[in-house]
Amino acid sequence: MVENIKTSRLSSGLTVITERMPDVRSATLGFWFKKGARDEPADLNGICHFIEHAVFKGTEKRSALEIAIETDRLGGNLDAFTSHEETAFVIKAVDKNIGQAFDLIADMLVNPRFDERELRRERNVIIEEIKMVEDTPEDHLTELFMSRFFTKHPLGRPIEGTRRTVRTFKSEIVARFHADNYTPENLVITCAGNVRHDEIVGLAEKFFAGGKRNPKSEIRNPKSTPSILLKKKENLEQTHLIIAFPWISADDERRYAASLLTGIFGDGNSSRLWQNIREKRGLAYSVGAGTDSFADCGVFSIYAGTSPEKLPEVIDLSVKEIRRLKREGVSQDELKLAKQQTTVSILLGLESSAARAEVLAHNEMTHGRQIPVEETLQRIESVRAEEIQSLADEFFQTEKIALAALGNLNGLRVKRNRLDVS
Repeated sequence: MVENIKTSRLSSGLTVITERMPDVRSATLGFWFKKGARDEPADLNGICHFIEHAVFKGTEKRSALEIAIETDRLGGNLDAFTSHEETAFVIKAVDKNIGQAFDLIADMLVNPRFDERELRRERNVIIEEIKMVEDTPEDHLTELFMSRFFTKHPLGRPIEGTRRTVRTFKSEIVARFHADNYTPENLVITCAGNVRHDEIVGLAEKFFAGGKRNPKSEIRNPKSTPSILLKKKENLEQTHLIIAFPWISADDERRYAASLLTGIFGDGNSSRLWQNIREKRGLAYSVGAGTDSFADCGVFSIYAGTSPEKLPEVIDLSVKEIRRLKREGVSQDELKLAKQQTTVSILLGLESSAARAEVLAHNEMTHGRQIPVEETLQRIESVRAEEIQSLADEFFQTEKIALAALGNLNGLRVKRNRLDVS
């Protein structure tokens, strides 16, 4: 499959990567900027997310309505999102229309008008989005948790910003930040599907000339805070819980073992958390574990939503499962199943041009190279139970554990000795 992947690094600093899928009639085109919420100054918290919205509000040659109409004409599959470390614009289109799709997004990214009247309306829209997050317990708890876990660090700030910062995003400020950061050397363009590499390179050279060099933020290697945060919100039917530990970074060589550990412990219907908390005891509808991995750190987190009176038992069972993992490790049957699940997920993803375009971007921005599927599958298959045990021993430590809960706490008090996982 590697022979179908081509990479070109242009003189402007821009990288173009394509993967040819000749048996499909579509293609997914992605523009991935290596700029996200962690690269923002505190007083501009949320500006990357704001720019993600603002570029849809018109360019020098297209109005906001014309952008919307053209998007629908291409199939309506244009998605944009902002994370802590990237801002992305992804579109899926019929192969013969990929040039039109490129022209549309490139125009939005290179020539945004940033009209003050449009931005005023969009500021209101994003403030409504902030309110929506605050009204969604899972999302609100995640932001509360991150702000405490990464105290005084950009990773602890909300991606969408705050009401105060968003209100300051006037046209001049937005245009300056965009000009300084959304430049070719911070951009990776990927395309997977029935496309020709030379066509995508030619389009990239046409639209993106060299720009100002603006190195990535140096605010690195954040320290996590093992705190306990209990936030009362009595109008909720459920109490929402996060238990977390610091974790490996995205490019850590132990990521294959880490992925299998997460799957065995809490990702899927056969996982330990799901079986012991939901299936055997019926304590929660939603329960599981997942990870967020950044360039220089990560977070392993358990999440559950449960009735206030059941929360203490869910906490105790979660801690018990962590303790059991450290003491007993994982069985060969669990490890074999996790490897099978992961392998199937990867292979099924190969059928999706969207998944392939995302993998191309991730490999480039995280590892600086394309990792063949065969290499990934081999690395997964070679993981030993001892490697998983070593990760659990290193990261699942009582002094590193953090807990956050939101809802009707029913008088809950959590002392650190209750969270002993030794």
